[in-house]
Amino acid sequence: MNSISEKIMSIGVVPVIKLNHPERDAVALAKALCAGGVPVAEVTFRAAGAEKAIKLISENVPEMLVGAGTVLSEQQVDEALAAGAKFIVTPGLDEGIVKYCQQKGVPIYAGCTTPTDYHTAYRLGLDVLKFFPAEQSGGIAKIKAMSAPFPMFKVMPTGGISLKNLKDYISCPVIAACGGSYMVTAELIDNQKWDEITELCKKSVEIVKEARSNG
Repeated sequence: MNSISEKIMSIGVVPVIKLNHPERDAVALAKALCAGGVPVAEVTFRAAGAEKAIKLISENVPEMLVGAGTVLSEQQVDEALAAGAKFIVTPGLDEGIVKYCQQKGVPIYAGCTTPTDYHTAYRLGLDVLKFFPAEQSGGIAKIKAMSAPFPMFKVMPTGGISLKNLKDYISCPVIAACGGSYMVTAELIDNQKWDEITELCKKSVEIVKEARSNG
């Protein structure tokens, strides 16, 4: 496991961020996450301002480990890396993008939910997978079942995770970290509720620490 994966695993949660107004919100949001003990973020390319947001965060909040999510092409990989992204996340398993990131030396977390996905990921030499959409794809029960034939993987589930089920996921030793947007919803960001975001991060960190200490 590379050092970036190890850092993400040590934090335990990865906010998945969609920013519509990066110039206004990116730096303040990053600082709110760090204040809550979550110095990592996946900025999704679902919003047009993703590249700008990554650049602003990487330049102004250097303690934040910022990556790019919903990356669908090699061109977006290049744009993300040029902006300062330290890791790449894809919703599915695209062999071309995986190999491209490997050539660039950047960690990639590809979306995998089936035995075929896992087997392909194994052949590609991946060791940490994104499991998306987690709840809709069978949740923690399926992740545990998949780990039987594929014990070599750590998994980062994203999709349907909240404070209510975070403990169930993070308690499983297969889980590296949980991605989620519950602490960075559009309502919280658009209304600049930075204190609430910080508090949600603190609660998430507490859940992670408690679950892992009991595990």
